[in-house]
Amino acid sequence: MNRAPQAPSTDTPLITTELAADEAGVTTATIRKWVQRGHLRSAGTQGRRRLFRLEDVFAAERTAYRARRHDR
Repeated sequence: MNRAPQAPSTDTPLITTELAADEAGVTTATIRKWVQRGHLRSAGTQGRRRLFRLEDVFAAERTAYRARRHDR
């Protein structure tokens, strides 16, 4: 039986890339860049959509901000 991956069971709600971008005040492209750069890891999937923990999104935002300030 071939099943689609499911989001992990957790007490923390998981959000889509779009909602993560809205919450962090960035674009979905920025969320994808954070994933590519290792600032953010997805916590699961729902179909083809990546899901994230909100606290991980905010942590990635802080990390990206510090990295950007350090590069100046």
